[in-house]
Amino acid sequence: QVQLVESGGGLVQAGGSLRLSCSATGRTFSSYAMGWFRQAPGKEREFVAAINWSGSITFYADAVKGRFTISRDNAKNTVYLQMNSLKPEDTAVYYCAARASAAVFTTTAPYNYWGQGTQVTVSS
Repeated sequence: QVQLVESGGGLVQAGGSLRLSCSATGRTFSSYAMGWFRQAPGKEREFVAAINWSGSITFYADAVKGRFTISRDNAKNTVYLQMNSLKPEDTAVYYCAARASAAVFTTTAPYNYWGQGTQVTVSS
């Protein structure tokens, strides 16, 4: 069983930066693929970024490529999402997700653990 807790969300002006953190319980965090997703009001949850167990493989949605960076610290059981050059369209609830796997996943279905989400609001 893994529990995920996101933090770091908030209100920021367009062009600003935020760093989201997702802390995980459990002793096998280093064996989990991790992902970040977001959901805006009235829209489906969408993929943002994903990282494999070691941090050597990452994937990004086209909408955030070059602006967001996903990373992880297995010693701290934490995955991060550094968000730069934020835009109003980045406004959403951001969720982290986990699955025990050596693969990396860019859709919601494979992930079996989810956090409660953290709100990110970007003002214009």
